Parts: sequence; structure tokens; C-alpha cells
Amino acid sequence: MESSTANPNVNANRLFYGSCFALITTAFSFAIAAGILDQLKTELSLSASQAGVATSMWFLGFPLSMVIGGLIYHKVGGKVIMQFAVFAHAIGILLLIFSGNFISLIIANLLIGLGNGCTEAACNPMIADAYEGNKMSKMLNRFHMWFPGGIAIGSLLSGFMTDNLEIIGRNQMWLLLIPTVIYAYLFLGQSWPKAKVQEAATLSGNVKSMFTPLFLFIAVCMSLTAISEFGPNQWVSLILAKSGAQPYLILALTAGLMAVARYFGGDMVKKFDQTGVLLGSAILATIGIYLFSTQTGAMAYVAAIVFALGIAYFWPNMIGLVATKVPKSGALGMSIIGAVGMFANFIFQPIIGGWIDADRAAASAQGLTGDELELVSGQATLETMTLFPGILIVLFTILYFWLKNKKSAELATA
Repeated sequence: MESSTANPNVNANRLFYGSCFALITTAFSFAIAAGILDQLKTELSLSASQAGVATSMWFLGFPLSMVIGGLIYHKVGGKVIMQFAVFAHAIGILLLIFSGNFISLIIANLLIGLGNGCTEAACNPMIADAYEGNKMSKMLNRFHMWFPGGIAIGSLLSGFMTDNLEIIGRNQMWLLLIPTVIYAYLFLGQSWPKAKVQEAATLSGNVKSMFTPLFLFIAVCMSLTAISEFGPNQWVSLILAKSGAQPYLILALTAGLMAVARYFGGDMVKKFDQTGVLLGSAILATIGIYLFSTQTGAMAYVAAIVFALGIAYFWPNMIGLVATKVPKSGALGMSIIGAVGMFANFIFQPIIGGWIDADRAAASAQGLTGDELELVSGQATLETMTLFPGILIVLFTILYFWLKNKKSAELATA
């Protein structure tokens, strides 16, 4: 019989709820920062490339703290890592609120990214160690549902504050302090679970497991799943602002559907296995981004639905794939995989900003102006982004048969 927790003396539920509020903080920082990106761009007189550089700091801080957190997780414990997360979140949020130039904007995004990475570095292995069997996969998916769930809530709150309360720009960032205080309280004084797999608690065992063809292949896939998810999401407000659709509603719809899908993620994995779910996700993500690049008005919401169902299972099941298929890589392996995804975004966010600038220049050269210029250039960039999930269709097909044959071989020698 499958048990709920692997560590009966640990208050797994309180730790899980604390993790969820920490991830909501991460989600709010993504949603509201994306929502005010255009305003900051205008206020600070930034180009799209400069805005991309500032945004990329969010993605740089994330993998840095994930890698460091993964390395020290079994030495200092998840509690210490989350204490630093509270500090980084609080200072980063305040700095973003009061930043008056490009440099302070960069530092603020970097600190918030560090806090976000600590959340992933500490909470993913905690959940993997606190719960057993399919319960672990279910709880990982339900933990990660709060990233899109938080984005949906944050986007709607951001839109409400803008439209009804006239609270705009960086003043909306005060909202991030609410989940920060809540998760700080929930983690206060709690004990963290010990590693279930002995080798997973040793650095040598972690590193040895990561230098395998399977782990390295998963890492390549992770870089593409992350940019497929965060690339369009980060820029959709800027790109679709002139399409006739409400950008914050697009973001909220996408995130809300992702949250619902992840709530049932454990059932999907049980039925189709992780690789089957990931392959289907890559197909839907490709279709969704293509629709974003060709549709306007009400059809943009249809594109958002397809895109959301495509990217919903990427992140939690890539983490879960490492936890189940390469378990000896431990907390470090899960952190490295997450860091690979965020580092890919650090690299590509300025590139995507450059694509937007180049596509805008090309459209302008054709004589387009105003809203038509912004829409045509933005959709051209989105069309380029379909390459990411398109490549994943091929890679996940390979991975599906690779793991299927590996399982058959293991059963034959058992």
C-alpha cells in the first residue's frame, strides 16, 4: 500500500503549503513584472533589447540560486535556503518598487530571481522526500500548479488595480509581500524531511548520476521546454497589446488553465507516463504558439487555451522525470535541471527582445506604422518561437522509445 509520507515525524502538509505560497510569490513576480514591463520600458526609456536584459536577470538569479541551493541542500538544509529566499524576495521587491534607473532594475530582478530559485532548490527535493510513490508525482504537480495559478491571480489583480484602483506600474509590486510573509510564517520552526535514497544525499552520488546520457538528454529537453513556456508568456503582453485582445486576460487564461491541468497532473502521468504526457504537450505547445502568431481578437483566446494545455505539464514533469528516472541525482539533479531551464531563458530573453526589434525594423521598412507595425512584428517573432516546441516533438519521441526500450531490457534481465 502506498503511503502518503516517507517521513512521519515531519509536518509535510505545512511544509507543502509553505512551498505553495513561496511559489505564488514567484508567480506574482513573473505576472506583475510582465504586466508592468511596457510601463517600465516607457518610464525608463528602454529599448526592447534593454527590457530583455533587465528581464533576463530574473532568469539568471533563478538558476544561480538553484545550483548553489542544490549543492548545499543536504549540508545546510532546506530551512536555511528558504530563509535566504525570504531575504532576497523582500529586498528585491522593495528595490524594484523604488528603482529609478536601468541598473537598479537589473539588481532588483536579480534578487527576486535568487529568491525564486531558492524556492525551487529547497521545495522540489522536500516534496520528493516527504511523499511516496505516485503521491510524490501528484504533489509535485500540485505544487507547480501554483506557479500558473499565481500568475492567473496576479494578472487579474494587476488588471483590476490598473483599471479600477488606478494603481499602476511598480506600485503593484507591494502585492508580492503578502505571500512572502505567509510562506515565511509557515516555514518558521519546521523540520525538513531526510533523503529517501542514500546516494541522493551524497555529492559524489549526485554528480555520478548526472553524467549519464539520460540525464544530459533530459537537460537538453529542459532548456527547450522552459523557453517554450516562458518565452511567449514573458512577451505576450507586449506583442498582443495591439491585437484586439486584452493582454492580461490572455495571461490569466493561460495561467488559469495550466493550474487546473496541473491539479490533475498525477492522473495524467499515471495514465500516459511522463514521456507520453511530455510528447503530447510539445505538439499542443507548437500549435498554440503558431496560433498566437497568426490570430487576432477573440481567436487569440483560443490560441491561449491550446498553448496553456501544451505547456502545463512541461516543468513539473521534467522535474518529476529526474526524480523517478534518475533518483540518485537527488536534490542537486532536480536543481540542475531547473537551473538549465532558467539559464536557457537568461540566454534567450535578450535574443527574443532583439528579434522583436529586428522584426519591427523590417515591418517599418515595409511602410507599416502604429498598431499594425507592433502587431505584425510581434507575430513574426512568435512564429520564430514555434521552433522550440517543434524540436521538442522530435526529442520527446526519441525519449519515449528510449525509456520504453530501457524498461523492457530491465524486465528481461530481472
